[in-house]
Amino acid sequence: MENFLSHVENINNAVNGFVWGLPMLILLVGTGILMTCLTRFFQISHFKHWIKNTIGGIFKDSHVTAHTGKEDTQISQFQSLCTALAATIGTGNIAGVAAAIASGGPGAIFWMWIVAFFGMMTNFSENVLGIYYRRRNEKNEWCGGAMYYLHDGLGAKNGCKHIGAGLAALFSIFCVIASFGIGNMGQINSIAVNMNSAFGVPSIVTGIFLMFLAGLVIVGGLKRIASVTEKLVPFMAVIYMICAIIVCLVHINQVGPVFTSIIKGAFGMRAVGGGIVGSGVAMAVQWGMKRGVFSNEAGLGSSVMVHSSSNVREPVVQGMWGIFEVFADTIVVCTITAFAVLSSGLVDLETGVVISDQVSTALVAEAFSTVFGQFGYAFIAIAILLFAFSTTLGWSQYGSKAFEYLFGRKNIKFYQILFVLFIVVGATMDLTLAWDLSDTFNGMMAIPNLIGVISLSGTVMKITHNYVQRNLLHQDVKPMLSALDDIQELHEQELLEKALKKKSSEKTA
Repeated sequence: MENFLSHVENINNAVNGFVWGLPMLILLVGTGILMTCLTRFFQISHFKHWIKNTIGGIFKDSHVTAHTGKEDTQISQFQSLCTALAATIGTGNIAGVAAAIASGGPGAIFWMWIVAFFGMMTNFSENVLGIYYRRRNEKNEWCGGAMYYLHDGLGAKNGCKHIGAGLAALFSIFCVIASFGIGNMGQINSIAVNMNSAFGVPSIVTGIFLMFLAGLVIVGGLKRIASVTEKLVPFMAVIYMICAIIVCLVHINQVGPVFTSIIKGAFGMRAVGGGIVGSGVAMAVQWGMKRGVFSNEAGLGSSVMVHSSSNVREPVVQGMWGIFEVFADTIVVCTITAFAVLSSGLVDLETGVVISDQVSTALVAEAFSTVFGQFGYAFIAIAILLFAFSTTLGWSQYGSKAFEYLFGRKNIKFYQILFVLFIVVGATMDLTLAWDLSDTFNGMMAIPNLIGVISLSGTVMKITHNYVQRNLLHQDVKPMLSALDDIQELHEQELLEKALKKKSSEKTA
């Protein structure tokens, strides 16, 4: 058995080295650069517009679809964002940032920003395609994601029918496997370890408690998951941000040196850990990119499955929520975490060496303890509990949608029950190999997804240009809302009715 596990580990290390290696990271960032250029730097050129139509318009419903008279299975744009953020704002924002600094020096944070900047448009493109190619299942639920735009988008191109179908199936298989590992057992294990070290709670107790809690939410389906995450995610993110900002304010005199250290470390003006400058830059780039992608998941195609369940009719509107998701996750939360760690005296800002002997989440906890004392450790343990648990809820939905694509809607309950049971396994086992395997499958999701995004990049460009023509330049052109004729006609009718209603109300006024 030991020989078998050793072989599995060696094979996984080789695959993981490629999946999360420099060529793959270049492909991820390269896709973001391509989509940024094709959409004419949409994240900058239309910054005011996407801010206004995302976080600035939470209480508006100007782009939502009409109810169909059947059971309401849609979720709001804000709920879809919160469910997606629940899966992305997690241990990557705490442990991931700490790991990037420890392994790549302060300069890794700069490259994390670069990945996020271009990742905004990768996520935008995924969500645009997710809405454009989505369909309804027999329960009137929206179903979308990489598997659908691979099957129906790439598959519709000449000679690509079997390629599209094969890549769609591969993406779904990788997603289901990753959901049990990085989306379930890995997160639950982080919670159990933290709760045991901070409060002495036995891992089995944590596992059983979370299993029942998750069961109540997950078996209730997307509507229940969304209603929980829309309350949990803003609450946990705001509380965490307030405490992290307080840490930064207490060490405000270090902000200048921290920023200088990040920039110098990014370009090798100073060696990481006193090593060779070139090596220092390579480590900063690789760890910044790797942890940036791990944190916001742009390019993996995961969050599209939830975004596609939104009650939006315009693909570009949901795409803008994708931009905001990456912005909030990496540019805001990861940056504040990084500044809290770097300003707390735990890292030598001259050499980039971590002075503290703590690693991962404990490094962030120590940074918080410089201001809050012993409460800092307890707070990070609770933050990990909330972040990691919400990540598990989000990933349960990703896995459900991938499982549904493979085996049909009727069999989802089997997946959900199995997913909930694995929570106890995650809390009580040593998951080093399981974590490594799921990390590999998580990365493997990106390969078919990025093939889909690149092959359909022209479609994203046309949909985006069409949206800009209609909504920003006010030109009278036919809208591009869905690849399916019946959904396209329905949405066109809704837009027409909305325009007539607006004219009528203006006349009355």
